[in-house]
Amino acid sequence: MAGKGGTGKTTFAALTIRELVKNGLTPVLAVDADANSNLNEAVGVTVDSTLADAVSRIKNGLEPPPAGMTKDQYAEMRIFDSLIEGEDFDLLVMGGPEGAGCYCYANNVLRMFVERLTKNYRFLVADNEAGLEHLSRRTTQNVDHLFVVSDASARGVRSAARVREVAEAIEVGVKHLYLVISRAFPGAAEALAEEIAKTGLELIGVIPDDHLVTEYDLKGIPLIQLPDDAPSSVAVRGILKKTGIL
Repeated sequence: MAGKGGTGKTTFAALTIRELVKNGLTPVLAVDADANSNLNEAVGVTVDSTLADAVSRIKNGLEPPPAGMTKDQYAEMRIFDSLIEGEDFDLLVMGGPEGAGCYCYANNVLRMFVERLTKNYRFLVADNEAGLEHLSRRTTQNVDHLFVVSDASARGVRSAARVREVAEAIEVGVKHLYLVISRAFPGAAEALAEEIAKTGLELIGVIPDDHLVTEYDLKGIPLIQLPDDAPSSVAVRGILKKTGIL
């Protein structure tokens, strides 16, 4: 899931994980690659350690690797310790930058780790940070389905077009690229049809503005517990069926 901040990427990611689990398509690896991590709250998981915590200590010499082990090898081992294991899905949380806003080392370790780990899972669901940095740094690559999530605004749809342009320009290896309109009012897709056509993206689905999502967020209830007939659950299920994931 990619797109600018506040468009509903995390909600879409959580409900995607929900549908995969409910359909027995497990195990799932969930990766929260946003510095403002909150996917764990949406899926009802407590986070004690993040990838950034682990690599920060190693990078800054606060936790030197044991003799005979390289820094990268030790970082990967520590990331395994940061992996939150569940019954149907595991969660890896990126966390905040390790200093001066730099994610370079953490991104390199994340990329190596994910490449090695994914063979153990049927699906990987990545809730990416806002913006395009994850694409330009190639932490998102070799993707079967990249969902660019926009809110129901012309500005949001135009931002989605820039995601497509970057993904194509740097050749990150995306097989299928889709647009998802989230938090949509009735008739939003029709009202935005002209802007959507300009993006060159296939509109794969619309997730309505769901009062239950707002209610669950307010009450601190994980979105993964939404009922099957909640409007957002129905919409995400339909999107995943259209792509052939379900």
